[in-house]
Amino acid sequence: MDNDIIEILSKVAHERWAHWQKYLHSVCKRNEDGSLTIPKEKVERWERQIKTEYKDLSEKEKDSDREQAYEYLKALELFFKEKENE
Repeated sequence: MDNDIIEILSKVAHERWAHWQKYLHSVCKRNEDGSLTIPKEKVERWERQIKTEYKDLSEKEKDSDREQAYEYLKALELFFKEKENE
């Protein structure tokens, strides 16, 4: 296993997670103690999505996952292109 590709994919995973956290924090209510409260409708939606297989998601929901997959694909393409040029 090539450590370089692990680092590249880990970077993408972190960027994806940070992007999600930024969004999550933006839709939550910040409480006086610094904690966050997730709105009921978001909890209901995300719990439904958690229980749903990818094939059964709406096209809009699949598009969101596809956007994330594209970030991994771009990183892999760049990795293999750089390997070819070594």
